[in-house]
Amino acid sequence: MIEKHFVLEEADPVVFYGVGNANLRMLRALCPKLRIIGRDNVIKVMGDEEEIADFEDAFRALEAHCVRFNTLGEEDILGIVRHRRPATQASEGVIVYSTGGKPISARSENQRKLVEYYRDNDLLFAVGPAGSGKTYTAIALAVRALKNREVRKIILSRPAVEAGEKLGFLPGDMKDKIDPYLQPLYDALEEMIPPAKLQEYLSTNVIQIAPLAFMRGRTLNDAVVILDEAQNTTTAQIKMFLTRMGKDTKMIVTGDMTQIDLPASQKSGLIEALRILRDIPGIAFVEMDKRDIVRHKLVTRIVAAYERAAHPELGKSREENGKETTIETI
Repeated sequence: MIEKHFVLEEADPVVFYGVGNANLRMLRALCPKLRIIGRDNVIKVMGDEEEIADFEDAFRALEAHCVRFNTLGEEDILGIVRHRRPATQASEGVIVYSTGGKPISARSENQRKLVEYYRDNDLLFAVGPAGSGKTYTAIALAVRALKNREVRKIILSRPAVEAGEKLGFLPGDMKDKIDPYLQPLYDALEEMIPPAKLQEYLSTNVIQIAPLAFMRGRTLNDAVVILDEAQNTTTAQIKMFLTRMGKDTKMIVTGDMTQIDLPASQKSGLIEALRILRDIPGIAFVEMDKRDIVRHKLVTRIVAAYERAAHPELGKSREENGKETTIETI
């Protein structure tokens, strides 16, 4: 009898073991000749060498399934351990899977463009209204790249520009004051990476979330770097950010031109960047509109209403031509 330790290097132990260790109990039932003990991210297996070799093949397949789909159920375990069936093939167009195992994919034409352009360009600009999925899709692409080991880290940043609130009045230290600005980025990550694994990535700086000011002086190598809410950067700030690009790095810049919170005396750096960099090879641009909105259906109507208020003549023209439509989204 020999003993061997298997380490869950990529998969979240909580997902692998299952609720109440149900998956671990099932593994024991399917491998009755082995003694299997799981603690934290290490599984200790005792038994005959041949039996352990078979278990190792199944273990690696189960771990790969966990990493890919963020879920592991009884049918998956049976298929892999007993019938040696590989993990189900991913549906066409799936970027990553949510923590509940649901596929996350582009849900509009412009979101599909963002996915396509990411493959062929190292710098992308995605601009559009609230809810058009620009940041969510960008983060999904970054998570996929990390899982596929195309990059070593993800860096997410936002300018800490006040939208009516004052940082100084918020309680706590600087991190406590800044975190509310970065919460939308945490929210997206929590949907795509299991909690324990996300905490590990954050604590080891595999995933870094920081205000834009923290980017100064850095060279960002082997990473996917996302700048969110770029409409609130100054020309100097966005230039500083873009020149952080290092070797084997991709950058995605997102923003909404209708939500500029800078003082009236300052011009948005994103507007300047779109104008200056428009014809540079290796840079792609995706312009989203209200047809790309994938939040509650009322968000589409709200955006359209504000557009009509800002441009009354445009709204009237559309109504006369019968072109005004309501996009029903989920």
